[in-house]
Amino acid sequence: MRHRHPARFGTAVLVLALTAVGCSSSDGGGSGSASDDKASSSGTNVTSCGRKLSFDGPPERTVALDQSSTEVLLELGLQDRMAGTSNLKTKIAPEYKAAYDKVDVLSPKILTGEQLRAATPDFALGGFTDYFTKDRVGTREELADLDLPTFVSAVDCPKQNAAGAGKKAKSPFDLLFQDYTDLGKIFGVEKRAAKLVEDQRATLTEAAKTADRVKGEPTVVWLYSVYGDTPYVAGKSAIPSEMSRTVGAKNAFDDLDEDWPTVTWEQIAERDPDFLVIGDLSERGKPGDSAADKLKAIRANPVMSKLAAVEKKRFIEIPGTEMDPSVRTVSALPRLTAGMKDLGYVR
Repeated sequence: MRHRHPARFGTAVLVLALTAVGCSSSDGGGSGSASDDKASSSGTNVTSCGRKLSFDGPPERTVALDQSSTEVLLELGLQDRMAGTSNLKTKIAPEYKAAYDKVDVLSPKILTGEQLRAATPDFALGGFTDYFTKDRVGTREELADLDLPTFVSAVDCPKQNAAGAGKKAKSPFDLLFQDYTDLGKIFGVEKRAAKLVEDQRATLTEAAKTADRVKGEPTVVWLYSVYGDTPYVAGKSAIPSEMSRTVGAKNAFDDLDEDWPTVTWEQIAERDPDFLVIGDLSERGKPGDSAADKLKAIRANPVMSKLAAVEKKRFIEIPGTEMDPSVRTVSALPRLTAGMKDLGYVR
């Protein structure tokens, strides 16, 4: 989920610390756990959301702009190549905790340009394009002019998901796996990235088997956040829509061509979903973030409380971070299929 937290600064201040920083000037190799697969990724070229990136060697001082990017890097064993992390939404997964503790936390919230330049990075990556704006760390064009290459998840790049002549558009999971492959090339850990793709694709394939055992096509509303009394739900382009299709369900808001549109409780009630997936973001600590807060709001609403799904407690709770594209996204699939089975939708 993408929320604006403006951090205003003049883009000129970036020049002071970043002009001397450039990934293409890195001499590669490096120490740390990323050296297992390949000693160097000399001459590596990838394209990230329309921008061509060239690397003379693996980045040594990477800054991750969100938790999703951080955990992908940790899964690939790249903690020793990280100059810092930021924007933690929830607790780091237990399997990454030891590695995460070795990385400097530049900010618990969305990073500013001043904080980015202070880390003297040679590479920056984020899960969403809107981290790279003038009122945040600077645009990708501005940072490129300062020789700082930037990487955006392919899942948040519509051009990469567009169907070409005679070609089928890539699924969000295919785009996520493309991220792993591209980062494997950039850091010279191709084998590790390939194993990650293989393992996660196996989980995806297993979840897809559920579709043949689902009764009908149950509709689902994915509730991510509630701010004030405004629900944020998964739209057509959010990865939960793909998860729904994978397991034989249908996102009730699949007609809204957005990731996480705001709707009203009345609109949800009109869709009358068979069940609801409730995102839990308890650790983020904002009102309406926890699953308990969302359920309280649902039951307190006079329209929502009368829905059959609410009266019959047809809820599935899933960590909110698994609703965003990340290395943890596939973990939502077995939770989803198990929940649908408990609710009686899977034969």
